Amino acid sequence: MKRIPFLALWVLLLLPALSWAQENRITGRVVDAKTKDPVPFASISLREEGTGALTNEYGYFQLAGLEKTSQDSLIVMTLGYDRASIFIKRGSTEDLIVELNKRFIELGTVEVRSKDKIKNLELGSNSNNPGEGMIQGLPGSQYAFFVKNEKQKKLGNVRTVSFYIGENGFPREPFRVRIYKADGNYNAPNTDLLTENVVVSASRGGEWYTIDLSTYNIKAPEEGFFVAMEWIVGGDKFYTTNFMDNYTPYGQIMRPTFEFKESRTWSYTIGKGWNLLTLANSSGRRYNAMIKAEVDMYK
Repeated sequence: MKRIPFLALWVLLLLPALSWAQENRITGRVVDAKTKDPVPFASISLREEGTGALTNEYGYFQLAGLEKTSQDSLIVMTLGYDRASIFIKRGSTEDLIVELNKRFIELGTVEVRSKDKIKNLELGSNSNNPGEGMIQGLPGSQYAFFVKNEKQKKLGNVRTVSFYIGENGFPREPFRVRIYKADGNYNAPNTDLLTENVVVSASRGGEWYTIDLSTYNIKAPEEGFFVAMEWIVGGDKFYTTNFMDNYTPYGQIMRPTFEFKESRTWSYTIGKGWNLLTLANSSGRRYNAMIKAEVDMYK
């Protein structure tokens, strides 16, 4: 009998495992149910597995298949569309086509009387000096800051939003702007006020980066609203995560501010939802994302 070299034997033993690993995966594409156009930057999560992914710019996604359970629900959520859920079983689940239905959103109207005078009102952070620390995210995660209408002014439309981008990390990586109403549990971010994909990229870090939203006619709620940065992936890159993995920074970095005595910043993670940040410095000032907005104010 001929002897089989150790390396060859090891490869033969490994082949079934490699074959299973390649087969045990989930891939697919998320598209608009009506137009069949790709839906970029949609969050994909497996409820029981605790894993997730983000569709790339062309709507494609991939993530590891089921390991903990024999069946699970694949949850798909994104801006401007109804949530979708797909029942899947362990095994090769490839080339899925997930069709999402557009969510009907009724835009609010702003009544302007001829005697009203429109002025600019700044809400949120008014500092040019960031605090110590960095706010880092992973694709699909978000940080939302509540720009509060503290003086109870009569508000009109949102003009601009601004983020203080740090000089570290990769300041020029793209991110998506999100605007929310504070109507979730415990006044968390919930309803999208900006219903279009606004994907932007700063030219450099170490300063404020401002985005003009005046063309979107976003009516600012009287109490204020959340402005959020959502980390995404550009081009044809894929992103998947195990929610128990060690934290790995990605993309641009925001800077914090300690201007406020209350916690106004919430963080979002795929599969986990929103959580309020409650960190504070030695003087009791709360750790918040350095974000601001400009809105129309009527007098």
